[in-house]
Amino acid sequence: MNKELASIEQEVSTLTDKIDALRVEIAKVITGQQETVEQLLITFLAGGHALLEGVPGLAKTLMIRTLAQAIDLKFRRIQFTPDLMPSDIIGTEILEEDHSTGKKFFKFNKGPIFANIILADEINRTPPKTQAALLEAMQEFKVTYSGKNYPLDKPFFILATQNPIEQSGTFMLPEAQQDRFLLYIKIGYPTESDETTILKNTTGTKKETVNAIISEEEILRLQELVREIPISDDLIALVSKLVRATRPETTSSNYVKEWVSWGAGPRAGQAMILTAKARALAQGRLSVTLDDLKHVAFPVLRHRVIINFRAESEGITADDVTQELLNKMT
Repeated sequence: MNKELASIEQEVSTLTDKIDALRVEIAKVITGQQETVEQLLITFLAGGHALLEGVPGLAKTLMIRTLAQAIDLKFRRIQFTPDLMPSDIIGTEILEEDHSTGKKFFKFNKGPIFANIILADEINRTPPKTQAALLEAMQEFKVTYSGKNYPLDKPFFILATQNPIEQSGTFMLPEAQQDRFLLYIKIGYPTESDETTILKNTTGTKKETVNAIISEEEILRLQELVREIPISDDLIALVSKLVRATRPETTSSNYVKEWVSWGAGPRAGQAMILTAKARALAQGRLSVTLDDLKHVAFPVLRHRVIINFRAESEGITADDVTQELLNKMT
């Protein structure tokens, strides 16, 4: 048993060294934004999808492209526009002819979603009908067309970017689709020193080469190890209590009753535990701590706690609700 444990610990050590090397490769191109990069890595380790929001010019697309280059997986970018159709994403059937027999038949021509890492760039630039084309792929890891199922390769990640809804020409994501994203990551402006470095590094002739650090097999193994990370019953109970406290119908918090329209469902608790495990593994630890849960609570609940109109008018956000509940419970 001790030999088996030592073997697992050695494997974890080797793979977490790869994660550290991955951070180094990303830092060649992306200055600062350590928190955003960390949350993207957590998303990958947990095997989920991420939604990134920030104003134009904060390197959202560059960050995802760099991450894809550092992982040896097939990458495709889909630029979402108002005229994009679902078939432009999942694919369509085309009529072909067998030249030997002269018979005609329909063949499914796979769309760009058939890759390992999908960059859904500016996802809120396209109408909800096209946004919804991603739902089955995100949840079931397959595409259905004309009654036939087409499985997607694993690992499979959708990393979507969007501009804030205040920007013109955008369509707010339906709540059902937002819930499919494991984390909702908000990107802020860089610090003054980081911005100075960015200006210096991006206006010259020097080009950094990003090397592939982690293979497909290693990513899949890391995802297996994440689920094997133990978490105490007390912390699981805390997650359940926190998620249930976000619901105005069942909460004892007057703050939630005053500012929240509806709270998070059970998927939020699952996401919080899984991402907390991923954070622990990313830091080379084999157990989940309270700090892990507090760290992931905000990007997990940010899009699952829906505040009311009065809260919006008062500047109250879902993060404020999460902070209030954490203050009372931890």
